[in-house]
Amino acid sequence: MCRVLAYIGPEIPIESLLLEPENSLINQTLDPELHPLLQLAGWGFGAWGEHLLKPEQALLYRRPMAAFYDDNAKSFIPSLQASTMLAHVRAAAYNSNTVLADENCHPFSYKETPWIIAQNGALPNWRVLQKELLSHCKDKYLEQMRGTTDTEFLYVLLLSLLKGDSDEEVQQGFEDMLKLISEAMKKLDLAELTKLKIALVAPNRIIGVNYGLGHQGETEVAGDWKELRKSGHGTDDYALSMLLEPMYLLTGRNFQDYEKSYGIDVCSDDQATSAIFASEPLTENTDDWSRLEFGEIVMLEKKGESISRKVSKLNL
Repeated sequence: MCRVLAYIGPEIPIESLLLEPENSLINQTLDPELHPLLQLAGWGFGAWGEHLLKPEQALLYRRPMAAFYDDNAKSFIPSLQASTMLAHVRAAAYNSNTVLADENCHPFSYKETPWIIAQNGALPNWRVLQKELLSHCKDKYLEQMRGTTDTEFLYVLLLSLLKGDSDEEVQQGFEDMLKLISEAMKKLDLAELTKLKIALVAPNRIIGVNYGLGHQGETEVAGDWKELRKSGHGTDDYALSMLLEPMYLLTGRNFQDYEKSYGIDVCSDDQATSAIFASEPLTENTDDWSRLEFGEIVMLEKKGESISRKVSKLNL
């Protein structure tokens, strides 16, 4: 599946997040540690930085080609730095039905909202499910939809359900969205495993969500994802392992001091100044990474020089 990387902290060169580390997001296009397939359907990132000419607006770059083939990356990324970033490499089916276009690359960014979004997952039958879900979508977001991906439709639906931008309101929005999807699947007899591992990012904030539905559309799903993974690619157990697989968090200090790596000085939460939310651990020593388990949401926010972190169980 897709790979996601989000960062908040001191303003640093974007190349230290996307290009230089051995396990950089661009290298994950070729060699993701926790997924067997190449990520060839495009990539992109959104970033905010105090030294951009429009620091209040996300700088958005998306390109519908494998990241390691993108000849622009090494020419302009070294000129950029950011204090908030969300990046993504897109995986899609290897067939002629996959639409490769800028509009289908993550992250997605709309007017009238501070949030941009990317995900590692899929909403099956989403075009048919729209029969039940479109009535919950606001025109001001539907009118901005340009692509043909389930993620962009989820973005429209989530934005439409948000009653505000506080942590509590965003969590409620995610909970409401999954409940509506589950109800629509049941009504249309389209219950199917639904994997939604989402990064929602605004300046100095990351909301990470790891949830979805089981094969019968259930929200209560259990199992050891590592054991299930052993069943082999293409099986129901393997698909379930992808659903139950955790997302990963790293918080600490002095990220900028660890040249060409995702290393960091691990410290207590009240001393942390940087945070990364990712699809997989990005350092050889994985002990420093904490997990966001299935059914959980994390709120990360940079306030002054400090990072706050709150992990909660979603009420589903």
